[in-house]
Order: sequence, then structure tokens, then C-alpha cells
Amino acid sequence: MTPPALTPRSVARLRPSRLSVRAGRRLWLLIFLGPATALFAAFVTYPILSALAFSFYRWEGIGRRGFAGLHNFVRLFATYPYSQLLGNAFWHNVLVFIVTMLVQNGIALALALLLARGAWGTKVYRVIFFLPVTLSLIIVGFLWALFLNPIFGIVNKLLTSAGLAFLARPWLGDSQTALLTLTLINAWRWIGFPTIVFLAGINAVPDEYLEAARLDGAGEWQVTRHVIFPLLAPAVTIIVLLTFIGSFNWFELPYVVQGVSGGPNRSTDVLSLLFYRMAFGEVDTGLQDIGIGSAIAVLMFILLVAVSAIGAVLLRRREVELA
Repeated sequence: MTPPALTPRSVARLRPSRLSVRAGRRLWLLIFLGPATALFAAFVTYPILSALAFSFYRWEGIGRRGFAGLHNFVRLFATYPYSQLLGNAFWHNVLVFIVTMLVQNGIALALALLLARGAWGTKVYRVIFFLPVTLSLIIVGFLWALFLNPIFGIVNKLLTSAGLAFLARPWLGDSQTALLTLTLINAWRWIGFPTIVFLAGINAVPDEYLEAARLDGAGEWQVTRHVIFPLLAPAVTIIVLLTFIGSFNWFELPYVVQGVSGGPNRSTDVLSLLFYRMAFGEVDTGLQDIGIGSAIAVLMFILLVAVSAIGAVLLRRREVELA
């Protein structure tokens, strides 16, 4: 028995309707995005909104006493010692950002340019440069604290063996060198990440552009400056924004190595440590003010969002100009 012939009307009946297709897509989006959205709301959005709400109340210990409006923000900027501590921690974060951009990202760009040449052992070097990123930050902090110990640390011993004993010092115990030392340790740990990002950007440059520049008589430095650097603008945008966010969220390494007080003499204090100390108290004093701590958290959030948004717009505009 031959099957009935298909007419345009019968074919249309067999096709799923647009409404059913849209409903199916929405269902799959809900299935895949629902859990992630719920986790984000529970562990990111809710704490941010809670900190914003807490900053508008007076607190005694962990007890909320009454609505205070902007009083906590006024105390933070106009009352001693909060204003001094806030300014000190803020400028430390700025210094961390500047040093990280110059040292970490500058060296990472140089390493990426060398790796892009495809020299022998390039794959091995990629692994070596990226290996510190995979290490636990707690392990990194304690290891470098041992290396920099002024009595038995390997750094001072190597300096003494090389005849540079005058350079040996308590790197983490001197307020003049502690913050810079921590920033360099952090740069050593993270240098592999911007190296890989820059290397991916360099490898994405079309070979035709490089060959055309060389045929026109451009040297390697001219090719790098006028061809590779402009096309690295998207990678630079990513690295600059992530470096800024990481520098102003910096908490783990100073906490592991120097403790919550930001010693010595608050020389390694940063905004995250100040927030933690105000919200949960110091080990030695136990004093805490959740209102002040929440106000610091809100200011950090506003600063990060505002500067990141403005930076993204400016850097994206720069990408278009270079393109």
C-alpha cells in the first residue's frame, strides 16, 4: 500500500510551531542557566545587597541598633582614625595596581613576544611560566615567608654568598619594603596568566600582516610596534581591567603573610584587609563595627564598578581607533 502524498498543508502540520520552539528554548535556557543564576544570586547578589543595607544601620558588636542613614559613611571619611586608615589602605591599593601593571604585565608581554617566536622548548616554557598560577596562594605565601626570613631565608643567604650582604634585610618586616615585596610575590605568582593572554593575542595576528610589513622593509621592532601592539588592544583591555579589579580586591596574600593588621605598622594594609578588620575585628583587640565595615565594602563595590565601566569604555574606544 503506497503512503499518501504529502501536501504543503500536511507538511506545515508536521512542523513545530514557532511558539513551541520558543518555549523549548526557554526551557533549556532555564535548565542550564537556572542553577548558575541561583548560585550567583545567593553568594554574590545577596551579600552585596546585605552589605548595602547594613551600611545604613548603627551596630554594637553583631547587634543592629537602629537606622543611621549615611552616618557610617560620614564617620568613615571625617572621623579619626577611620579616615586615615581608609586613605592609607586606598593608596596602597593604587601602588599595588601601578607596580603590577609595570612589573607583572610588562614582563608578561616581553615573555609572550619571546614565546611567539617559536624557539626551542616553547611549550615547556609555557608550562613553567604558568605553573605558579596553579599553586595554592596559602602555599605560595608561606613558602615566600620562609624564603624571605631575615635569619635563615634563602634570599638573604644568596645575597650574602654573592657578596651583596649590604642588600640583605628583613623584607617583610621593614615597612619600607614590605608592600613592594608582597606585590612582587603576587606578580611572580600571576605572571603566567597575562603571558598566556598576550601570547594568544599575538598568535591571532594574521601572518599576512606580518609578512606584508617585512616585505615593506620593516624591522622586527617596527613590526612589533606598528602591527602587533595595535592588534593586541583587546588583550590589553582584558589584562588592564582584571589587574585593576584584582589589585583593589587584594586580600589573600597580605592576610596569609602579614595577618589581618596589615603589618608592619599598617604598611601592607589594603581596603580588603581594612574591611575585614572593621567588620570582624582584629585578633588582638577584637573591636568591630559592622556598619563601618559595610560602608567600606559598598565604597569598594562602587569604585570597582565605576572605574571598570569607564575603563572598559575608554579602552574599547581605543581599540576602535587602533583598528
